[in-house]
Amino acid sequence: MDHSIAIPALVAFFITLILGPGLISFLHKLKFGQFIREEGPESHLKKSGTPTMGGIVFILASIVVVYVLNFSFFQNPYVNLLTFAFLGFGLIGFLDDYIKVVMKRNLGLTPAQKMLGQIVITAVFAFYMVNHSGLGTDVIIPFSGGKEWHLGILYIPILFVVVLGTVNGANFTDGLDGLAASVTTLIAVFLTVIAVGTNAGIHPVICAVIGALLGFLCFNTHPAKVFMGDTGSLALGGFVVSAAYMLKIPLFIPIVAFIYFIEVLSVIIQVTYYKKTKKRIFKMAPIHHHFELSGWPETKVVSIFSIVTAVLCLIGMLAY
Repeated sequence: MDHSIAIPALVAFFITLILGPGLISFLHKLKFGQFIREEGPESHLKKSGTPTMGGIVFILASIVVVYVLNFSFFQNPYVNLLTFAFLGFGLIGFLDDYIKVVMKRNLGLTPAQKMLGQIVITAVFAFYMVNHSGLGTDVIIPFSGGKEWHLGILYIPILFVVVLGTVNGANFTDGLDGLAASVTTLIAVFLTVIAVGTNAGIHPVICAVIGALLGFLCFNTHPAKVFMGDTGSLALGGFVVSAAYMLKIPLFIPIVAFIYFIEVLSVIIQVTYYKKTKKRIFKMAPIHHHFELSGWPETKVVSIFSIVTAVLCLIGMLAY
């Protein structure tokens, strides 16, 4: 039994489970409640006031396991870069949530401010990937038997597209109780399998996040006692895409994180089509709301999206 898989996951799980009730109570006292948009599904209005920014708890649990407990198997040069993306994008989400729920500005950061912050974090990540990771600019091609594609000068522009797309895809996925956490947990299991199989050395960190997310789901499944907020969803997007780059598999993200991809794509399609025709393709975007308004219970949407992700992760393993 590889203790570097089980121990980080279990410790992070129990830390989250222990800290969760206290954090929820604290957020309640501070009245850090979620603002529910009136243009959203009517069934979501009853969620107004549910504490948000709960992503703090699984971020904290993961970081405690990685750094404070200082297990010997965390001595890996890629760990700091992975946690930089995890925390960096999480910080942008925290600022957005803070402005929304503490300063009572419902829209949080402006789209330009949010994108600027994401571009800065992505630029720093790109710089270190190219200059200090030692991984080069090669990425593995899905279904090629392990062949690599030398991207050269295309590496950085593609990295920006993949990173920003993944981070915002994770953000859009966080719209139903337990959806983002469930989907990301399954993606993280796929990443763990690849990391262990390639001896990349980052699997303890990934396992810590898995354990923390499982603990968070104890409070986040329907009906949710707490939401992760942009603090959590942006951090998860940063975690997934940075881990994929550490493993040289960013081209696998559209496969295993297809739900992220279709969520952000549905928003782009909806907005673009509406601007041109004043008509909507989906009943509501992101696409999980379309299925809700089509009569699916919230729990069914989460279950189906999770099943789709699990199947696609299996396909991703075949593609590797």
